[in-house]
Amino acid sequence: MHFEITIDIDASPETVWRILTDVETWPEWTESIRSVRRLDSGEFTVGSRAEVRQPRLPTAIWTVTELISGRSFTWRATSPGVTTTAGHELIDRIGSVTVRLVIDQTGSLGRLFGWATARLTRRYLELESRGLKQRAESG
Repeated sequence: MHFEITIDIDASPETVWRILTDVETWPEWTESIRSVRRLDSGEFTVGSRAEVRQPRLPTAIWTVTELISGRSFTWRATSPGVTTTAGHELIDRIGSVTVRLVIDQTGSLGRLFGWATARLTRRYLELESRGLKQRAESG
């Protein structure tokens, strides 16, 4: 299953990147996240891990699998039969940035889980994109 949303944000890519990679503050700007706890310290980079709690979903451990500093990061969580991959991409525009958020669910139960949670996943992507926009544009 594949889910995707884009949003234009009137802020610098640096501002949006700082907010996106400070994952422990996500609960402050999106209702889709209850808590995020980094399981390591230091720079947010490939291999960084975080425990993420979301309403109506099981707690998941997310591991950063790809990162292009200032531009994009992808992280992945696994559970029996399902691998969820979440991508966060910044597309620099003159004076603003477009953010693309993607969720892919694969594995033997990926399609079933994706279908069962599709409405919730779309809702969470909307909450995250709008919350990120509000946070970045408020300074």
